[in-house]
Amino acid sequence: MSGDQAALDALFSLTYEELRRLAQRVRSGEPGVSITPTTLVNEAWLKLAASPAAANTSPLHFKRIAARAMRQVLVEAARRRRAEKRGGAQVVHVTLDHDIGARDESDDVIALHDALDRLAVLAPRQALLVESRYFGGLDVGETAELLGVSESTVLREWRVARAWLARELQTAP
Repeated sequence: MSGDQAALDALFSLTYEELRRLAQRVRSGEPGVSITPTTLVNEAWLKLAASPAAANTSPLHFKRIAARAMRQVLVEAARRRRAEKRGGAQVVHVTLDHDIGARDESDDVIALHDALDRLAVLAPRQALLVESRYFGGLDVGETAELLGVSESTVLREWRVARAWLARELQTAP
């Protein structure tokens, strides 16, 4: 095992329980997410393991990278659910449910991902802030340290980014 891989394994072991707690929090914020916190962390780990350079980062930066990986896992899972739901010509779904027109939770996760990508073009720091706080579970102090700004700047940009995302998601098809 290479030194970088061993360091990454050690860093993951130190942060596993915290990442699992964060995954539980992300999952509870998205009730339609069918992926378990353990699966979310393990899938994120597979993404992180492919990049041993992550081991040479601070624990705070590692959490930021893990947040990105968890976001990717959630989006991939949502896209798979959407594809399975729409199933192509082979799958026929008939329902008598009165919520036929209701928005699918997979669509919500993908809409948030797309909105974050649009925000990243307009305000990269705000997009990083949202990803770090929402997907990484970083608190205000950790986010301020990661971004190299004051806590008041984090709070102000958090409010602005949340308002922008709320508007974007409200107008999403």
